[in-house]
Amino acid sequence: MPNTQRSIDARAAFHAAVVTTAARLAPGHGIPEQRHLALLAEAPPPPLPRVWTDTAALTLAAVLVSRARRDALSEGLSLIDRYFVDTRLTREATLSDDARAHLLAAAGEYCCAIGWPQVGAQYGAEALLFADTDPVRYRAHAVLALGHALNGEYESSENDRAAAQALFTDNAWPDDEIDYLVLLAESLVAAAWMQPERLVAVSTILHETRPDDPYWDYSARAIDVMRGLVERDYSGALAANWQLSYGSRRHRSHRMIRDFLTCIRSDILVARGEYTEALATLFSGQTPPGHGICFPMQRSVALLLLGRDRELLAETEACVADETDHCLRTLTPTLLRRAIAFARIGSARRAAQSMEAALLLISRTGGSITPFIMLPLGETLALFDEVVSARPELGPLVTGIRDFLPSVAAPSLNPAEAIGLTPTERELAVLLSSDRNLADIARERGVSLNTVKSQVRSIYAKLGVSGRAEAVGELLRRTF
Repeated sequence: MPNTQRSIDARAAFHAAVVTTAARLAPGHGIPEQRHLALLAEAPPPPLPRVWTDTAALTLAAVLVSRARRDALSEGLSLIDRYFVDTRLTREATLSDDARAHLLAAAGEYCCAIGWPQVGAQYGAEALLFADTDPVRYRAHAVLALGHALNGEYESSENDRAAAQALFTDNAWPDDEIDYLVLLAESLVAAAWMQPERLVAVSTILHETRPDDPYWDYSARAIDVMRGLVERDYSGALAANWQLSYGSRRHRSHRMIRDFLTCIRSDILVARGEYTEALATLFSGQTPPGHGICFPMQRSVALLLLGRDRELLAETEACVADETDHCLRTLTPTLLRRAIAFARIGSARRAAQSMEAALLLISRTGGSITPFIMLPLGETLALFDEVVSARPELGPLVTGIRDFLPSVAAPSLNPAEAIGLTPTERELAVLLSSDRNLADIARERGVSLNTVKSQVRSIYAKLGVSGRAEAVGELLRRTF
């Protein structure tokens, strides 16, 4: 019943949660209470008002932030589309500038949480345009810092993080009111620039400033796992990763962080040469529309190192076709891996184009060596030479990258191992280059002809070929 004591109490609790949470979204008034965030995350989204007022805007801002911080993201981008077209409200508004900025920053935080950082940064930039006070400017810079970091625009992220930090210091706000988004942004930049000591610093702040917040604790532990990967402590990082991914803590964590842990687990397995296991880890991953987490990209490195080049190209074709809406952080390694795959199948022009596009992105977004991790060294260097001969202005960038490549490149493998052939298939692959027919090979190996035929079909599939002569040629090409 609408006017029972229970419904009146529920409305009062909702109103109190909105007022308190909205007041504490920016620093200077304390931090939002977990019980208020939990209540607002479970509440139905507010209806579209006929005219947007400050009260309506701050109510929606509190709900959006609560859903982002409590991982209540099931409605995805449709929740934003209900109220906005791009960054414009769908109804008339009589809003103060700071209330509008609060709402835009909340929408940006939510978009980053669902994995669409480009849109998140767009809302952050619009929030900064309207922010009239230092606390709201700080919020806008925090959203921008995370949106840019997630999108691989590391220099822009650093600029926004520095602006946020200057405001925080100048206003002497309490340490525990630092914005979570600023810390996530710094961790992403530190990982991209391979700065483990900086990851330690971010993790420490997360642990110490809000020790009772399980979401901050989970993120701090995930950053520790990321540091283990950067420092090549693969066994320790993998054990901690499993514990976070499947332990009780995962139930109070953010989807973005869990997805990052899945990707880190895959990276560790690839670094240990366990390519098939890495693919299995990624099997059920769901890529969000903006590709802030891109599972096709993540799978592509294992496919590359298994020699499944055509499968890699098919897997990532949609990413390149959708590049205007694709996160730049995940698009860059996709282009690099496609470049090598194109070169392997003899498409030199497309290989050079893909490598050139990747290098241009790196030069314009503030460079990182991480997209080159586990790429085959010789093939990468050959493509560098080809691109620089046509685009000499990329020479200084390539020179800087060359110095780091040996330390992050994939280990050299026997061609059959790189393709992912089993020991039995490797032995059979050698026999395919002889003049023996399959019946002779079956008798020699002491197995049935059907068994040999099944193994040959598996070899053809892994090589991406359809016949024996083509398979032999492909094996010889990979050997030399």
